[in-house]
Amino acid sequence: MKISVLCVGRIKEKFFSDAIAEYSKRLSRYCTLEIIEVQDEKTPDGAGEAIEQKIKEKEGERLLSKFKDGCYYIALAIKGKKLTSEGLSEKIKDLGNKGVGHIGFVIGGSLGLSDEVLQKCDMHLSFSDMTFPHQLMRVILLEQVYRSFRILNNEPYHK
Repeated sequence: MKISVLCVGRIKEKFFSDAIAEYSKRLSRYCTLEIIEVQDEKTPDGAGEAIEQKIKEKEGERLLSKFKDGCYYIALAIKGKKLTSEGLSEKIKDLGNKGVGHIGFVIGGSLGLSDEVLQKCDMHLSFSDMTFPHQLMRVILLEQVYRSFRILNNEPYHK
């Protein structure tokens, strides 16, 4: 299976990069992982709703330009469906059983995802009602995908 992580912005802190590298290495036993970054837009201090909307739209256009046919896209969104770790592993297994060979997780920038990106995604997934920095969200996502594969293979790690 191929897993893509489409995200806005670059990782700036070494500790995030190190964690992403570690989970990428661990995941290489189970899937082909690709991380696709698109440029983020700077949000001016005191930006109004209209400016923030335009920023999300620009970032969204960049994300959508990376979408590929045949990929099942899951948007990470606060208002998405909440799953347990076991539930995410079942979702990955179910998609694989249905012949889906490519899953794409989409992480927005600091303002979230545009409406157009959300509409193009097949599923919306929430990790929490809390907001996380988008750089940290990459680490959390990769850890949960790794955990999912460990669960699916009945391997220790999960608990």
